Amino acid sequence: MAISLRKLHATEPARILRDLLADASVTRALNFFETHHAAITAQHEAICRIPAPPFGEAERARLLLKLFQARGLADAEIDSEGNVTALRRGRDLHPLLVVSAHLDTVFPAGTDFNVHTDAHGNLRAPGIADDGAGLAALVALAEALQVENIETAGSLLFVATVGEEGAGNLRGVRHLLTAGKWAGEVDAFISLDGPGVERITHRALGSRRWRVHVRGAGGHSWGDFGTPSPVHALARAVARLSSYDAPARPRTTFNVGRIEGGTAVNVIAAEACMEVDLRSESGDELARLDTFFRRGIEEAVAAANDTRRAGTTPLALDMQLIGDRPSGETPADTTLVHLAQEATRHLGFRPRLDCSSTDSNIPVSLGIPAITLGAGGSSGNSHTLDEWYDPRGRHIGLKRNLLVALGMAGVISDK
Repeated sequence: MAISLRKLHATEPARILRDLLADASVTRALNFFETHHAAITAQHEAICRIPAPPFGEAERARLLLKLFQARGLADAEIDSEGNVTALRRGRDLHPLLVVSAHLDTVFPAGTDFNVHTDAHGNLRAPGIADDGAGLAALVALAEALQVENIETAGSLLFVATVGEEGAGNLRGVRHLLTAGKWAGEVDAFISLDGPGVERITHRALGSRRWRVHVRGAGGHSWGDFGTPSPVHALARAVARLSSYDAPARPRTTFNVGRIEGGTAVNVIAAEACMEVDLRSESGDELARLDTFFRRGIEEAVAAANDTRRAGTTPLALDMQLIGDRPSGETPADTTLVHLAQEATRHLGFRPRLDCSSTDSNIPVSLGIPAITLGAGGSSGNSHTLDEWYDPRGRHIGLKRNLLVALGMAGVISDK
């Protein structure tokens, strides 16, 4: 039977895994990942060759839809936000576990997504690990369950989400859990994101991202001196932000990732813009940093206007919130985290609990038990055009993911 989502006694995860490993169909499914290693890698390459720039995931979504349908998941569909969902119904709908990976990459339209294998056997392409590895894992997990005809007590909802990266602001998973047909139905959530087999992300790293635009009249650097400059105002604001005493615990960071404005060295800029990323492990600390930043911007613009030459046009400030990711955590003593730790140990690795910003931020903020796991293998140069993924060891990550998913959903034994 499916287990509850309550806190577990320390011995229970081991018992759950023992029961799973004693089931012949589960053993066959675990072996599937090794016997089908080449096919999984080929599928991984096919997925990553399809461009998926920010807000341009539709073509890759159509491929994932076909892959789910080809594996017998008849309820597969693309929702109104662009997510691909595929229900594998168990004996009962609940507990309903989402297993997800994100479709989008950080790379813009026009990027060459061709995949090639280097002399060391690594796959190289933009997004090959983040999150090509997760998408390949999603399809492989669904196929192993279908091929071995594993019947679960609860149900599994496979989801390929849009908008996980950058300005996507987790729009896909937000829709899934708050506005789509599955809103209010999900009992637990697993995101497969990137490589590895030790990491268990159970804490959600909160962030707020701002686009700040300052406009003025502009003019000649000599003849119109005294006309307030948007560039100077932003510079003052950046200096103020840099003075913030960010705590090491809870870890809190800030970054001005982009700044631009002006047209020439002897021209007072008519406008300037910057994009700012604020992060913290603590929701309270993030709120303090956010308040400090917004006050600093307002004061910088006000100071520029207070010192402007009489008769000149004051600066105008426009702030747009372009990212808002909630913080929080799935407690380490909950069923989902316990199972992930036990499965990691069973496979010979030491589990490592961590904090990051992933699709799991949204379910965590809604009180849904959620973790993010690696999809096995290893990688490097993430978010660069030289990103690489080594599929050796992929099967270990897939085995862990399958054991955690089946531990949550429960297996109807074929013994």
